[in-house]
Amino acid sequence: MLSNPLPPAPSQSMRQQGQQYFIDPQGQRLPSVTTILSATRPPEQRQALASWKERVGAEAATQISGAASRRGTGTHKQVERYLRGDVVRCSEGVRPYWESMKPVLQAIDEVRLLESTVFHYDLGYAGKVDCVASYTGVPCLCEWKTSDRPKQSLERLYDYPLQLAAYWGAVNHFYRAEGVDLSHALLAIALPNAPAELFWFDRDSLMPYWHQWQERVQRYWRRQGGQNFCP
Repeated sequence: MLSNPLPPAPSQSMRQQGQQYFIDPQGQRLPSVTTILSATRPPEQRQALASWKERVGAEAATQISGAASRRGTGTHKQVERYLRGDVVRCSEGVRPYWESMKPVLQAIDEVRLLESTVFHYDLGYAGKVDCVASYTGVPCLCEWKTSDRPKQSLERLYDYPLQLAAYWGAVNHFYRAEGVDLSHALLAIALPNAPAELFWFDRDSLMPYWHQWQERVQRYWRRQGGQNFCP
């Protein structure tokens, strides 16, 4: 159940030419975090993705990506149900990831926001946040992921820390009038038949990723024809 919930932001989502946008009640449209990350992906990441698709074949790549997306969506739904106090109903494909994540969720309390859109009007982006709550008593932003194998290091997380920093910055920006100033973030990655892998970030460890994210946003808007975003 939510405790002292933050007011959710009404929004609509739309896709255009493969990009996702969120629209606020005033009609302002901002690109999603994932759209900006995809549009500004470094050449080496693009090459690595192309090489993987060539290695496994286009059809297999589509199947693998689709399965990963479905298990991620399914796990997110059950995590949200659990944190809202609803009954969890897992499919067999999702159950191993749910069981991996459940012990982490038992350390979550004071849930203030779930699966809600936030807008960063100064920088010009938006995104859907998984959770704002306390983990082991520390207020933080929470992001849930799934993987077939452990990441083991920050280097193997690829864009996940940038995504985490983007949501962290947007929550602090969007809810500053409510006194929100999160200093920590949790990235929890559910694994089949293993405990979830946890990456815990404090403000000092988030800041380098936050600066990288700001650069990616500025690069995105420059490619859209402006020097930087102008609200």
